[in-house]
Amino acid sequence: MTILITAAIAGLIGLAAGFALRRLILLSQRSTLELELKEKRLKAKEDAAEINKLAEKEAAKITKSAQVEAEKLRQDLTEEKSGVTEAQANLATERNRLEEEKKELKEKEQGLKETKNILEKHRTEFELALAEVASMSKSEAREKLLAELRKEHADDLTVRHKKLETAGKEKLEERAQEMMASVLQRLSRSVDPEILSTKVTLSNDDLKGKIIGKDGRNIRAFQQATGVEVIIDETPETVTISSYDPIRRAIAKHALDLLLEDGRVQPARIEQFVADAKEKVNRITKERGEAAAQELGLLSLDSRIIAILGRLHFRTSYGQNVLEHSIEAAHIAQMLAHELGADAEIAKAGALVHDIGKAADHELSGSHVDIGIHILTKFGANEKIITAMKSHHDDCPHGSLEAVIVQIADGVSGARPGARKQSIESYVSRLRELEKIASEIKGVVNSYAIEAGREVRVFVNSSQVNESQAYQIARTIATQIENRVSYPGEVKVHVIRETRLTHYAR
Repeated sequence: MTILITAAIAGLIGLAAGFALRRLILLSQRSTLELELKEKRLKAKEDAAEINKLAEKEAAKITKSAQVEAEKLRQDLTEEKSGVTEAQANLATERNRLEEEKKELKEKEQGLKETKNILEKHRTEFELALAEVASMSKSEAREKLLAELRKEHADDLTVRHKKLETAGKEKLEERAQEMMASVLQRLSRSVDPEILSTKVTLSNDDLKGKIIGKDGRNIRAFQQATGVEVIIDETPETVTISSYDPIRRAIAKHALDLLLEDGRVQPARIEQFVADAKEKVNRITKERGEAAAQELGLLSLDSRIIAILGRLHFRTSYGQNVLEHSIEAAHIAQMLAHELGADAEIAKAGALVHDIGKAADHELSGSHVDIGIHILTKFGANEKIITAMKSHHDDCPHGSLEAVIVQIADGVSGARPGARKQSIESYVSRLRELEKIASEIKGVVNSYAIEAGREVRVFVNSSQVNESQAYQIARTIATQIENRVSYPGEVKVHVIRETRLTHYAR
């Protein structure tokens, strides 16, 4: 029994120890399993993080690829859309073209219908005309046929007429050019080179001292009496007389020649020789007019007209001597008149006197054409000559073929190369305006523009103008020059008032 109990107790103890051992084993296994699980969990987390990173990279790559693909698709869609828009525009254009063609076809169809109707009408008219012609004579049929043709082809005849008219004008222009070329080749005239200055040759340079005089009194007196500027420079044996007015230059040259020939150069002698020179210039004027009339064979003109014509020798227009220009225009007019079958004498005379009004335009009011008509009428010129000259600036209607020829001759003479210089004429016009402004002042006796228009010398009457008035005149002239004249730099105004006392010893 005890053994049984002991065995039972030992069994129980063995069971308890086995249970405890098993429990310990189980606990140990559990701890190991937990460690393994933790390790596996950590590894799983690491793997998951790695997978996550790879997934993110792959996702970014896929996203980028998708974006590129989407952009490409967007571009493709845009291009396709543009292509569709262009195709739509082309379709619209094609549709419009088809509509226009359809419209044109309809119009042509309508035109064909109208043509068919017209042909039917013409056929009926033709049948009626045949029936009518059968009863007409040959001349009546011809007249009717011509009338019908003129009516039917009126537009064609008008076009043909215009073509013939145009061809005729072209031929006329060619013929006119040939005539002008022929006339100009036959004419060769020189132009006076002295436009603003005249050279005076001295026998020796010692005469320059005489001309200047003591303290320059001789040259001052000479310039005051003639209104020119005397230039004495280093040019050997030469004195230059400068003035825009050719008449003043001519008077000064002749006066200086007489003084040098006499040898006694002093202020009193200067005034005397200047008066003699004026008379000589008047004689030259008359001689020039007569020479021009003789050259052209127009001696039937009144002697007074010829005398006035000679004054043009001392006038220039745009740098061209007016008398030479008039003679040249007369030659051209004569040759053109022969070519055209006009009255050569009338054309020649009209061209010669066409600018005669310029010889007196400073004395009479009005244009040089009006003044010329007045002079020619007053001295009994042929009415045909007056008609020929008065239209050369289109002031009056052309009253004859000769009037047209005179205008053409005037234009050709003035427009040929080298005939005129606009700058010289503008310069001379400015100098004349300076002198005109001064001469308009009350009390002024003479006024001269010198030094290329940079100086104006004004001589006043000492009995009418006192010292204070002379000063006021200088200011007035300067102010008017500023307001009325365009000029470079400045213009100096000199007002000269001198008292001359004369007494005779008997």
